[in-house]
Amino acid sequence: MTTPAPSSRQRWLVPVVVVVLSVTVGGGLLAREIYRLPDQPADDASVAVSTPSTSNSGAPAAVDGDVRMTDDAKRHPQAEAVRRVLKKYFTAINSKQYQQWTDVVTDERAAGQSRSDWLKGVRTTKDSDALVYRIERSPADSLRVLVGFTSRQNVEDAPLFFREPCIKWRLVMPMVIEGKTLRVAAVDGGPPPEHEKC
Repeated sequence: MTTPAPSSRQRWLVPVVVVVLSVTVGGGLLAREIYRLPDQPADDASVAVSTPSTSNSGAPAAVDGDVRMTDDAKRHPQAEAVRRVLKKYFTAINSKQYQQWTDVVTDERAAGQSRSDWLKGVRTTKDSDALVYRIERSPADSLRVLVGFTSRQNVEDAPLFFREPCIKWRLVMPMVIEGKTLRVAAVDGGPPPEHEKC
């Protein structure tokens, strides 16, 4: 007795299922790599973004302008240059030094904000707990730096879309080489960067 030959529909079913499963698994792995957050270092780097430091009186401790990095960010060849630029950037804001701020931002960004407007914008701002999550290369030797930090300010000086005295930010800060120096460019337009109340 002979076994009947399988229909052409049944012959194609197994290869089609194998292809569909392969594409699904491959797409899932690709999406995971694209959208995954960088690994957190073994120390308390995650606390740096979420927990404000306080003095014995309960008030925020003095801001030292330090910038920490995840292991992922530290592996980038320009990690130390990025850290130095961001340290100067945040120190300039905290000490209200407009000239120091213009030294680390692009000429275009500096030209877009006069000294009086800049001082008005940062008059009560104190940034702290800066943590660089990732550094990525962009076209034309520019960089995209994913950084989180905590910003404290009087409520009336907070952004109009989020009137809070303490905000945890997470955003991409573009950096470019200008005059042989790495500088912070204007943040990409679009919706406000990721933020939450402290």
